[in-house]
Amino acid sequence: MNSDPAFDVHPIDGNAPSSRVSYEVHQILARATEVDGTAPLSEQAVKAVDAGEDVVRLLATERDRVLGYVGIVDGMAEAVVDPEARGRGVGRELVSRALDIGSDMRIWAHGNLPAAQSVAAHLELKVVRELLQMRRGAAGSALPDVVVPDDISLRTYRGHQDDAELLRVNNAAFSWHPEQGGWTDRDIAARRDESWFDPAGLFLAFEAGSDRLLGFHWTKVHAGEGVHAGEGSGPSIGEVYVVGIDPQSQGRGLGRILTLAGLHYLHSRGLDEIMLYVEADNTAAVHTYTKLGFENYHVDAAYARGV
Repeated sequence: MNSDPAFDVHPIDGNAPSSRVSYEVHQILARATEVDGTAPLSEQAVKAVDAGEDVVRLLATERDRVLGYVGIVDGMAEAVVDPEARGRGVGRELVSRALDIGSDMRIWAHGNLPAAQSVAAHLELKVVRELLQMRRGAAGSALPDVVVPDDISLRTYRGHQDDAELLRVNNAAFSWHPEQGGWTDRDIAARRDESWFDPAGLFLAFEAGSDRLLGFHWTKVHAGEGVHAGEGSGPSIGEVYVVGIDPQSQGRGLGRILTLAGLHYLHSRGLDEIMLYVEADNTAAVHTYTKLGFENYHVDAAYARGV
């Protein structure tokens, strides 16, 4: 139950919040990012604040002031509390109410910061998944050359004609993944419509002499991250967004080839730092990225109630 009668937790009616509530939530997100040094919500969760028929949204409010927010999509919750309202049980109440919605509900703690760990301990939650963010700086070791065997053809994305194979490999490679698996044409189209989409940064490896896709590396550039006030804006960090290999094509070194192709491309754009996300228990991928100069930056943890 709410331990502080001065605030209330309630759902947002409809498919989107009012413009005032939306503004307040986004202001809280900005303040929390500045204070914590990491964004409290993922990119998709930020978009879901204002759009999405299948999103459950809860607000913590004190009279007309928004203190915190939690959004829930497909059994996964993400929450933020205004730094000025912390220490009052707002986070515990939001998380508890979110987890009450379904028995399999999980909640992300981006950066797994001490405040999130405290809420988890109070609610007796356990870590059920960890996602590493790894980074590679410009001062790291030189990148090896990209060596493409004769039986593999490497090129970049050419448009809609590549989508069917891209979807096939993505869904085969990530059949187990709660967010990346099960993509449709709409998922490809949504990303193609993003301002960051760059066909020259989407690398495709085919069986030589055929249209059979073996794997892909989708890179991404985040605009303005890490840019200090007064220094201007623009792209400052690249991302190894998705590397997917057809399970039937494992063991041919495709992951290394595709990753290196994307890294060389991102560095050619003058980016000083490259980031990526990888499941903590994917030891093979973590090993590959470590050998390419990536180091652990922080950990996102998904919590759930104990069985």
